Amino acid sequence: MGCRETALLAFYKVHPMKLLYQRLYTSVRLALPKSAKTILWLLKIILPISLAVSLMHYFGLIALMATYLGPLFQFIGLPGESAIVFLTSIFLSLYAPIAIMATIPLEMREITILALMCLITHNMFIETSVQKKTGSSYTVMFLLRLFTSFLAAWLLNLMLPEDMGKSQIVEKAVIHTDLTSMLIHWAKSAGGLILKIVLIVTGLMMLQNILKEFKIMEMISKTFAPMMKIFGLSENCSFLWFVAQITGLTYGSGIMIEQAENKEISKKDADLLNHHIAINHSLLEDTLLFVAIGVPAFWITFPRIFLAIAAVWIARFIYFMIRKKKTTQNLQI
Repeated sequence: MGCRETALLAFYKVHPMKLLYQRLYTSVRLALPKSAKTILWLLKIILPISLAVSLMHYFGLIALMATYLGPLFQFIGLPGESAIVFLTSIFLSLYAPIAIMATIPLEMREITILALMCLITHNMFIETSVQKKTGSSYTVMFLLRLFTSFLAAWLLNLMLPEDMGKSQIVEKAVIHTDLTSMLIHWAKSAGGLILKIVLIVTGLMMLQNILKEFKIMEMISKTFAPMMKIFGLSENCSFLWFVAQITGLTYGSGIMIEQAENKEISKKDADLLNHHIAINHSLLEDTLLFVAIGVPAFWITFPRIFLAIAAVWIARFIYFMIRKKKTTQNLQI
């Protein structure tokens, strides 16, 4: 140990609070460039998609697409016009489909089925990009969420009681009379979204560094480790699973991408985790959004957890069969 290090150690022993501030400062400073990189990457995806969807809504393209999906939605117990809610959820966050849902005359039973579908498929283009960045196939993740949403809706249509009451939300749809007003509305929404992304992503990256520095992340991982075994996931996934459940895929993307790039989690473990959180993430905030409008929490929570667990164990079986096939081929050679 050099003279400088010895002097610093002696100084911090006398002034322990200085050491605490120094560790916090270092954690925050190191988080800033990482968060800036993630924020720019997210905005390059989010802003063009949100503008494109606003234009599609304005010119009636999404409504046109919804008319062709009508028969499929009637098969799962939903009126054909509800397809526009589902299509909007694929492109945007949950606030948009909830707002549209309020303008359609729906029973609570229909809203519950739609809510479950939207919870699985919302913001798919952006969130699937995050999952691709962490090592999973974009196509597999996209199709997994799409298939699971319809499977969940079909099962829920079989299980739900016929009468669950009326909708508790009724609003008027926002109609833009000209393109300029629509673009102004989009710009205002985009500005608020940018601010939210900057604050949340930066805050999460700082928090992650602080948790690492003070060994708190290890405690969180150990706390959720027994649950990971049931889910079919590695203990190394504990913290990332926790982040995905609290903040969702978009806002938690910085932490997930960093851990994948730094190889703090293996490619296989990251892929298995993605199978789970593709179906079940943001368990707290997103669920409460629908509970606030009267949707029963049970019907939109446990189906997602069950299907997410099933998806991981099926993926594990596929991994096992691929490995077994490779081993057999090597033995034959």
